Amino acid sequence: MKIIMIEDDPEMAELICEFLARHNITVDNFETPYLGLSALSLKSYDLLILDLSLPDIDGLEVCRLVREKSDIPIIISSARSDMADKSACFYMGADDYLPKPYNSQELLLRIHSVLRRYNKPIISQEPNSIFTVDINRHEIKKEEQPIYLTNAEFEILAYFIKKKGFVVSREELLTNVESINYESSLKSIDVMIGRIRSKIETNPKQPKHLISIRGLGYKLINE
Repeated sequence: MKIIMIEDDPEMAELICEFLARHNITVDNFETPYLGLSALSLKSYDLLILDLSLPDIDGLEVCRLVREKSDIPIIISSARSDMADKSACFYMGADDYLPKPYNSQELLLRIHSVLRRYNKPIISQEPNSIFTVDINRHEIKKEEQPIYLTNAEFEILAYFIKKKGFVVSREELLTNVESINYESSLKSIDVMIGRIRSKIETNPKQPKHLISIRGLGYKLINE
């Protein structure tokens, strides 16, 4: 996932970038609106995090300018708490408003929530893929054959497919899979992994697709 951020507080920007990087999210931050708008016209991003109190152009105007040309999801990150500002942001096309100060974990949850609402289809089209997923159809296939999964199992397996072979920790699943309660124990993740293996593996006790990486988490072999 690649995010663009327009935030003129370098210390805060650095903290956010470092935190999101630990969750496999790349952030390009720009301290001035002009640079941010220029980057948006040249590159493709999944989401915009936008401060309101910016030099040269107010964040509300930046939001309006972005929305005129793009449907990119926008999360406002601002210390301005006036209801008029909040109303104006949503009127200009923002998708969420996160008042400062906030916990970085909350920002991560808001990012995934906004992206889920956009409901963009995630379809694995890698050559030689064993598993393919279509989020809009709520369907995962193994070698073109549908796999019958519960909602939680579907979201977990879809997340692994999206990660394209990267190791996924239990904590990452708790954070990014909506149907899993964040207060769930790490043990419950292992139980659901076991259930998924029973449906996708020839021999669940010796998995070849959804494998354990000792001390780190799990990885899906999708080829």
